[in-house]
Amino acid sequence: MVNTFTKTDRQIEIMKKSGKICAQALKKVLEHVKPGMTCAALDKIAQQEIKKRGAVSSFKTVEDYRWTICTTVNEQVVHGIPTQRVLKDGDILGIDIGAFYQGFHGDLAISVPVGQVSETTKKFLDVGVKTLRKAIEKAKAGNTIGDISSTIQNSIEAAGYSIVKSLTGHGVGKSLHEEPMVPGFGRAKTGPKILKNMVLAIEVIYAQGSGKVVLGNDNWTISTKDHSLGGLFEQTVAIGKNGPIVLTPYL
Repeated sequence: MVNTFTKTDRQIEIMKKSGKICAQALKKVLEHVKPGMTCAALDKIAQQEIKKRGAVSSFKTVEDYRWTICTTVNEQVVHGIPTQRVLKDGDILGIDIGAFYQGFHGDLAISVPVGQVSETTKKFLDVGVKTLRKAIEKAKAGNTIGDISSTIQNSIEAAGYSIVKSLTGHGVGKSLHEEPMVPGFGRAKTGPKILKNMVLAIEVIYAQGSGKVVLGNDNWTISTKDHSLGGLFEQTVAIGKNGPIVLTPYL
């Protein structure tokens, strides 16, 4: 049952701490995003920032994943391994970061420009930010998961982009991925009811092109099939008595 995954008030207080660690570590990483930087170097910074705050990387709890963050460049969408790839002026970089603190996970992602990017690219990223904010507003007790999903789909498609339908947001807590799944597409007033004290990782995963994706040879990195830009924005959100509470306060 979905309500198995509601949290106590005390657990949500802990998750506020894990979420804050995510946000603080991400801010430090973003200070170093510039042309000439490598994804591997950003991973080391993230590792240091999470560790010094008394947490561990959520992603290192995933079987066979040995890195602190996921980095996705341009056409890459999710789960990119932070390699020695050098960032170039005009790239866009997605950073997905998770912190595990006192038994609970926080999960956060953002896509940002590297150096100077085109107006077309700025618009693409801006739509992702605005869409996530709209989706979070729907994360209220009494609404449904479909209310969040349809908001994401309508906003992204209205801008002329596509949802990556094979990837999804999710519940989060003692496990990094819990029920319910939170798709980026669907119909309002459908799906599981949103309950007070649920915690959701709401994700906007979209593409400039068709939204179809392929898995890379590393068996982790998922990229757009048509090589169009991919975008990822995510926040961990608790369902409070008076509405959504962002536990990973960055955007």
